[in-house]
Amino acid sequence: MHLMVDALGLPVAFEITEGQRHDNQAAPVLIARTGPTCLLGDKGYDSNAIRDQLSGIGCEAVIPSKANRVEALPHDEHLYKSRNEVECTFNLLKHARRFATRYEKTDKCFAAIINLVATVLWTR
Repeated sequence: MHLMVDALGLPVAFEITEGQRHDNQAAPVLIARTGPTCLLGDKGYDSNAIRDQLSGIGCEAVIPSKANRVEALPHDEHLYKSRNEVECTFNLLKHARRFATRYEKTDKCFAAIINLVATVLWTR
């Protein structure tokens, strides 16, 4: 599951994909759906395509460069520390047992559980 959260750590959009699918393949869909002004991502999202998409919508990319990038691109390290909001949101989602153990066998039912738990998080 790929998740986009706002500055407060509340879920905004998600995408369910296969377990072996790379993070940067689901990112363009989430970026297009939400239209962020600033994106905090880990090294898995460091690709020219994602950076081009973000600059095209006027979004600041706070993504550290991968080790194999020839020329390391700068990022705001102070702002990057706020990326832990995504991890905290995943932790809150895992409080729902059906999400954590993935009882739901179909993507449709699993998405319904995610929507239900996200609604609970938004109403807190």
